Amino acid sequence: MREVNLADFAAAHAAGAVVVDVREPFEYVEGHVPGARSVPLAQLPAAVGDLPRSRPVYVICASGNRSLTAAQFLARAGIDARSVGGGTGGWIRSGRPVATGADA
Repeated sequence: MREVNLADFAAAHAAGAVVVDVREPFEYVEGHVPGARSVPLAQLPAAVGDLPRSRPVYVICASGNRSLTAAQFLARAGIDARSVGGGTGGWIRSGRPVATGADA
């Protein structure tokens, strides 16, 4: 497991990275990285089997705390998980695109 900065994440996102948002549903609906899959932290154990093992999975939350916990959990499950430092808050503050609503 490693932490990536927003610039590296933005490049991976532009290249089609798998992104998992571990915030609560109400947070996700208010604004998320386009294409991010909503999997609240408490539901992550049930979703492990649906995540790829052949490519990195970028985990994002509001600021980077929950995503670190989630990425550590996923790494122990054999997934190349990367926590996004700065989280969705940093993504939004940097002027990058944001999606709203329940759909990825």
